[in-house]
Amino acid sequence: MATPQDQQLTPAGGWANPGRVRLGPMKREEQSLRIRLFAKVISKVGRLQAFNVFLLLMRNFRLFRGWLNYSSKMMPYGTIGRRNTELAILRVAWVCRSRYEWGQHVDIGLRAGLKPEEISRVPLGPEAADWSDKQRQILNCCDEFCRERMISDATWDALGQHFNDKQLIELFCLINHYQGLANVLNSTGLPLDAAVEEILANAPIHNA
Repeated sequence: MATPQDQQLTPAGGWANPGRVRLGPMKREEQSLRIRLFAKVISKVGRLQAFNVFLLLMRNFRLFRGWLNYSSKMMPYGTIGRRNTELAILRVAWVCRSRYEWGQHVDIGLRAGLKPEEISRVPLGPEAADWSDKQRQILNCCDEFCRERMISDATWDALGQHFNDKQLIELFCLINHYQGLANVLNSTGLPLDAAVEEILANAPIHNA
């Protein structure tokens, strides 16, 4: 049975939302043939249901092309592991209270191998039981990056036990990128795609 939106996992203070769609995805009559084909290829290759974010960012197609190349180097083609990548993105989405980013990456995270109980623990943060040390340090890194604007010496040293220098830079850029994207999505009021709404409502995640 699908979980109604008001009963789904929600951060303290609720999801950040301006109360209206300030800037939404391009409507079909606004899309050129190039944009329609581009969106279809991206969604097919990435097996994504999230057309809205692409059709929002393609309003500035010059920036979109560079953004897509940059972001793809971290997700899905990063080197720190797909489960680790999705864990970090989900924590950033939660801390930034970005429902679009959260919903999209619940879907992607499950397909990348995160277990429903792991996603359910993400809102509890690094102090929750049952995380591995690597997972705990990734979550610590997300929280400190988003809240303190830098990570502590303790987190730096702990991460160094699991990641080499190149991977540390990738992790930091990943967190920074998705924090910025979350702010864009929150500020525009971009609505979650209907297909992702359905996936989120039926995902086997709950309060841990």
